[in-house]
Amino acid sequence: MDLRKVKKLIELVEESGISELEVSSGDESIRIVMPNSVSAESGVASVAQFAPAQFAPVQTAPKQSAPTQNVIAPMAGVFYQAVNPEAQPFVALGQQVTAGEVLCIIESMKMMNEITAVHAGTVTEICVANGDAVATGSALFKLL
Repeated sequence: MDLRKVKKLIELVEESGISELEVSSGDESIRIVMPNSVSAESGVASVAQFAPAQFAPVQTAPKQSAPTQNVIAPMAGVFYQAVNPEAQPFVALGQQVTAGEVLCIIESMKMMNEITAVHAGTVTEICVANGDAVATGSALFKLL
């Protein structure tokens, strides 16, 4: 299926507010699902369907009084904590990270994009579960 057609289908899903669209043409098929946690106005659709790895759900460390910094998603896509389902997550709750260290991967348009820490800090919260769709600007991690 042509990339322009896929983009047009995504736009139609976003504009219409429907939660799911599946289109088949010959031997090609595409399924676009609008995540429940993201409203139709935000303009985010998940194009790919993947089996999530067996990682723990969203985790939170004890509350800290110092200000935290959010690591935000620079693009919409599917959040992965590791390179593959058998690999260890890039970071864990309470882990110290340095600027430039890979924190996760966001798959967008079949491209794997490494998301790195902008600042050094300690991971105090993992805001997204592995395999979940994320919107541009969503908080992925909180660093202290």
